[in-house]
Amino acid sequence: MRRNSLGIGLSVAGLLMAFLATNSYAAKSSRRSGDDGSPITVVIDAGHGGHDRGGIPGQRVAEKDMTLDVALRLRNILSANGYNVVMTRSTDVFVPLGGRVAIANSYRNAVFVCIHFNATPRSGASGIETYFYSRDSLALASAIHYYVAGGAPSENRGVRRRGYYVLRKTNIPAVLVECGFLTNPTEAAYAQTASYRQRLAEEIAAGVRRRNLVGSGFGTTRVATAESIPLQPYMDQTKVTSSKKSRSKRSHKKSTRRKKKTSSKPAEMEARVASSDREG
Repeated sequence: MRRNSLGIGLSVAGLLMAFLATNSYAAKSSRRSGDDGSPITVVIDAGHGGHDRGGIPGQRVAEKDMTLDVALRLRNILSANGYNVVMTRSTDVFVPLGGRVAIANSYRNAVFVCIHFNATPRSGASGIETYFYSRDSLALASAIHYYVAGGAPSENRGVRRRGYYVLRKTNIPAVLVECGFLTNPTEAAYAQTASYRQRLAEEIAAGVRRRNLVGSGFGTTRVATAESIPLQPYMDQTKVTSSKKSRSKRSHKKSTRRKKKTSSKPAEMEARVASSDREG
């Protein structure tokens, strides 16, 4: 009996060592990309900045400040976990969309994470959305959305495919996370607390770390296990984007025939309502 107990103990110890070794390898491989084992680079893009406050006219909370704070927190978390991190901006400056894409495309073994907050004239709108465009970005979008939507006390508005400029023009896996509505009083209050912004950064980082564990097909469950994260179903809004752009162009043509009104918004400002510059 003692010999059997010893054998069982050794077997359990062996399984535990194998489990730890597997998880250690998974943790290391999540920071690696390609056969050469080179460290992966995470390009973090804090939306808006400088003269571009983000959001909609009259919005009290400046989106550019919230996105930058979350982005800097995300940088610190990923750097501490061994990732190479590149920021498209780390201060309150304006970076054109083309410049953001150029930075992302200058790295080969990389992923691109764009951080935004939502806004709409309807104050009741709420929730978390994650956008992607290329097929090879769906796993990253699934992982990040799974953690952010699961960790935020907000509605899960799902994963969406859409042709935003920074997603369509990047050559690496790229996602855009909408971390809640700053025009919603409750979500705006959350966003203005440091603890909540830290939580958002931690959840995004968890998605980056576990992106390689996303399953290869849509399943009947949306619950993650120790081995995998379910591939998230998504809404394809690429056609919606095109129609919005067409309506925006028609509206612009009509407006040019009317008396021009002066505007304090810069020409390159990323609009939230109607056609956004992110859509290109």
